[in-house]
Amino acid sequence: MSTPVPELVPLTPGGQRVLAAASRLFYEHGIHAVGVDTIAEAAGVTKKTLYDRFGSKEALVVSYLQHRDARWRDHVAAELARVPEPGTDRVLAIFDAAISWSDENSPKGCSAINARAEIGDGNDDHPVFPEVSRQKVWLLDLFDELCAEAGVPDPRAMAQAMMLLYEGAIVTVGMATFAEPFVIARGWAAALLARA
Repeated sequence: MSTPVPELVPLTPGGQRVLAAASRLFYEHGIHAVGVDTIAEAAGVTKKTLYDRFGSKEALVVSYLQHRDARWRDHVAAELARVPEPGTDRVLAIFDAAISWSDENSPKGCSAINARAEIGDGNDDHPVFPEVSRQKVWLLDLFDELCAEAGVPDPRAMAQAMMLLYEGAIVTVGMATFAEPFVIARGWAAALLARA
């Protein structure tokens, strides 16, 4: 797990309200659809407080993504703690974590993927891009580490396959193409691991 979470700066109560309101609004309605006036009103603060705490809307978006990622990582860590011995069950625990996380926390799919898609091409210097990349690299590295611990012959290649299954499932959750995509992805992941 070589890609660390950036240290989250402690927030004042007003900053916490801003982040909570922004997180809910960004995820439900999209980054571009939600203005700072709406966030400030929902948080019960002034726009000045919002800018004093976060500096810009872009920095608030990055903070939203970082805090969601920190919660997701805590959830993954708890799931991995239930399967302490190295093996394929620990690899599959990532899918189990996603199954127990997605209905309540990600009914519209991955916040990082959604943010990346919403910012769009031509904005390569946008601060969302390195944050999204950091989150995805962390997950790939985690799959790689777990596959290596499980004794998979080519752990990086298997990690990439696991990542493709995971990412396909999270996008399918957001698109509501069919029910229980993480359950299906987990089944294919188990089959691939069994053949390794």
